[in-house]
Amino acid sequence: MPKLSVVVPFYNVQTYAPDALKSLELNARDDFEFLLVDDCSTDGTPDLLERAARELPGAVHLRHARNGGLATARNTGLDAANGEYLAFLDGDDWLAPGHLARTLAAIEALGCDFVRTDHVKCTGRSRTVQRVPYGPQSVVADPRTAILPADRATSVDYPYAWAGMYHRRLLDRGLLHFTDGLRTAEDRPWIWRLHREAASFAAIGMPGTFYRRGVATSLTHIGDERRLDFIRAFDQVLSDTASDTESALLLPKAVRTYCAIIAHHFGSIERFEPDVARKLRAMSTAALGRMPQDVLDRVLDSMDAERSTLLRRVRGRRRTTAPGANC
Repeated sequence: MPKLSVVVPFYNVQTYAPDALKSLELNARDDFEFLLVDDCSTDGTPDLLERAARELPGAVHLRHARNGGLATARNTGLDAANGEYLAFLDGDDWLAPGHLARTLAAIEALGCDFVRTDHVKCTGRSRTVQRVPYGPQSVVADPRTAILPADRATSVDYPYAWAGMYHRRLLDRGLLHFTDGLRTAEDRPWIWRLHREAASFAAIGMPGTFYRRGVATSLTHIGDERRLDFIRAFDQVLSDTASDTESALLLPKAVRTYCAIIAHHFGSIERFEPDVARKLRAMSTAALGRMPQDVLDRVLDSMDAERSTLLRRVRGRRRTTAPGANC
C-alpha cells in the first residue's frame, strides 16, 4: 500500500504540464504514487503523460475517452488511488521540492483527518502567499469550528483541494469524491462537506503549492456556459447545509457566500458571451428565489451597499420576468 496517492488531472496544458511533472519528480518517493488523469486532451498533453508514466517513479497514466471536467477527472484518480493518504495537484500548477514529504510528516504527526496548507499565487512574474483563513497553526480542531462566522472569510472560503492532504478514511467514508460533471466551483460542495462531516483537521502553513493564474484555458478566463456551474455547486451547498442538524447556525454563512459569488460574476459579466450573460441573469434570479427568504433578507441587510443593491435588483427581476423567460 503506497503511503501517498497524488491525483493530478490534465486537460490541454502541454505548455505547463512539464513544470507540474518535473515538480512531481522532485517530490517522488518509493512509497508515493502519482495518478496522472488525462481528461481527453486534444493537444500534446497525452504524449507528455505517456512519457511520464515510463520515466517518473510511481506515475500511472489514466485517460478519459471523453472530456468530463475537473471534478470527474479527480474522481477517476480517487477511484484508482491506493495510498494511505491522498493529495491533489492541477496539471498547470507545480510543487516546491519536498513539499509532499513535509506535508505528509505534518499530518502523520498531528493524526487528524486532513490538513490545509497555504499556497503561492502566481500571476505572471508576481508571487503572493495566500494563507488559510484560520488562525491556529498545527492545532487539531473540529472542522465545524472553522465554518463561521458568516461575515468573515473562513476555511470553507478557501476551497482549493490541492491545498492540503487527506487521510484515506475520508475516502472510505465517501467524503473526498466531487460532484460528477461540475465544471467549475467543484471544490465548494466538497469543502463544505469536509468541514461538516470530518472529525478533525489542522491548518499547517507550508506554502509549497504554486497556483498559476492567468492561464488562457482556465475557466476563469472563459465566458462560456461552463462558468455557470457555480450555481449548481452552490445549490448543492445550500441543500446539504439545510439538511444539517445545525442548519439554522450554518445557513447564513452558506447564503452569504452564494450571494457574494453571484455578485462577483455580475462584476465581470462583460467577459461572458451574450447568451451566457442572459442565462447568468436568469439563473441568478432563480437562485435567489430558491434561498430561504428570511435568511436572505438578513444577509442582504448585512452586506455592503454596492453588493446589496445589485443583489436586490437581481432578486427583484423574479417579480417582473415572466415564467420561463431567459433574458
